Amino acid sequence: MQNAHIERCNGSIRRELLNAYVFKTLSEVRQKAEEWMEDYNHHRPHQALNFRTPVELLEELTNH
Repeated sequence: MQNAHIERCNGSIRRELLNAYVFKTLSEVRQKAEEWMEDYNHHRPHQALNFRTPVELLEELTNH
C-alpha cells in the first residue's frame, strides 16, 4: 500500500509539474517545484484525506 501512495505522488509530480513546463534552468525547476509543493500540501484537498489538505490533517493529528 505504501508503494501505491508513492507511485501516485510520483505520477502527480510528473503530470502536473514536469510535463507541464519546459524548464531552462535548475533554479526555475526549484522555483516551480516549491510552488507546486505549496499548492499540493496547503491548498489542495485530497480525496484520500477526506477532502482535507495534508497540512490540515497534520494539524488535526498534532492537536490531539
